[in-house]
Amino acid sequence: MKSTEQEKKYFINPYTNLKDIRKYGSLTIEKGRGIYVYDENNNKYIEGLAGLWCVALGFNNKRLIKAANKQFNLLPNYHSFTGKVPLTTLKLSEELVKISPKSLTKVLYANSGSESNDTAIKMAWYYQNALGRTKKKKIISRYRGYHGVTIMSGSLTGMDYAHKGFDMPRDFVVHTDSPHYYKDSLSQESSREFVNRLLKNLENLIIKEGAENIAAMIIEPIQGAGGVIIPPDNYLKGVQKLLKKNAILLIVDEVICGFGRTGNMFGCDTFKIKPDMMVIAKGLSSGYVPISALLINEEIYETISDFSSINNVFGHGYTYSGHPVAAAVALETIKIFKDENIIGHVKEISEKFNTKMEQLNVHSIVGNARSIGLIGAIELVQNKNNKTYFDPKIGIGSRIVKNAQKNGLIVRALQGDIVALCPPLIINSKEVDILFNKFNKSIKDTEVELNTERLM
Repeated sequence: MKSTEQEKKYFINPYTNLKDIRKYGSLTIEKGRGIYVYDENNNKYIEGLAGLWCVALGFNNKRLIKAANKQFNLLPNYHSFTGKVPLTTLKLSEELVKISPKSLTKVLYANSGSESNDTAIKMAWYYQNALGRTKKKKIISRYRGYHGVTIMSGSLTGMDYAHKGFDMPRDFVVHTDSPHYYKDSLSQESSREFVNRLLKNLENLIIKEGAENIAAMIIEPIQGAGGVIIPPDNYLKGVQKLLKKNAILLIVDEVICGFGRTGNMFGCDTFKIKPDMMVIAKGLSSGYVPISALLINEEIYETISDFSSINNVFGHGYTYSGHPVAAAVALETIKIFKDENIIGHVKEISEKFNTKMEQLNVHSIVGNARSIGLIGAIELVQNKNNKTYFDPKIGIGSRIVKNAQKNGLIVRALQGDIVALCPPLIINSKEVDILFNKFNKSIKDTEVELNTERLM
């Protein structure tokens, strides 16, 4: 039986038009090496999005594979409930605290960013209840933010495609502006003026909802799936100042930005903010095994610790929280980051990556090319002068994705006519050249199509 037949018969593709996939089939990937993956017909592709923003160390890192095998033989499974914990999980926790922002001192594990963001909200509520602030239930999130797909984390997500048909978002979430300067700035509005306007909008939202009713705000340092939206200077610092003034917790979702993506270990380091809680996943194990974590500060921990004593138990956790094999792979990932100076490599190679990204602005359909570290995106427009976007029926982002695939490159189209790049962090200088040669050709191929169809 061919894989396409298996798929039609048994498999449901996430984030896919299920009708179309039955008609056209999907790209079936069989193996990976370095920054490349290979389909079942042995066609070779640069994985330009590192899987789903996560395979930082490439697709066949022998040390990670060895670490998993070793732990499978030593202790393939154990839990962290009722006062027990695998030794490897304890070691990982110590290492995570060492590399994380200094304010964070304790770790609670889950299996995905969705689960850990879900956990972060429960912790915010638990903490506020412990302090007698029982009205503090609302959570501020942002439009274009992506925080997962559970009922909780899906409600936090600020994109309609994650809500339609699922009865989300729920009413405990309120959304505020995305810091998308290219698209949302007013005519002649400077970056500073744009930031001030967004901060004023946030302040007004807090006043409207009542600070006494708001438990926390969740943010990504860079909004990844929402379009690789890099915040203007002082925006995140301004957000943190407002939250602190109103006793609202700051939860930073580092699921995409964490582990070197922005040129520092965490986006918090890049933008110089201090979270009360921080969520990590994806790069934590280089995507090799499911694992995520929520890190919290000491004050929150001591508060919930006292509260759990009153309640006789801290009633939260997952069967696979801190799974020993996942912990072993994550621990080895951190060691590789140190041994091979991955952060130093990203800082060095990102200079070339960012220059290549900037050069994409020469294309007639690229309105804005933006990047930081080893993550970037192009925003596609029909007319650069007045930022006129394409008719959605044209499917401009999907056209580039399809042409890129023909050229041996996997990229991802995002909502809003945006195409993202986020290669494995191990990419070298020659591979950066190859990637952008393929990407430039794919954009040119798309421009030729549009001209042929008289859509330009």
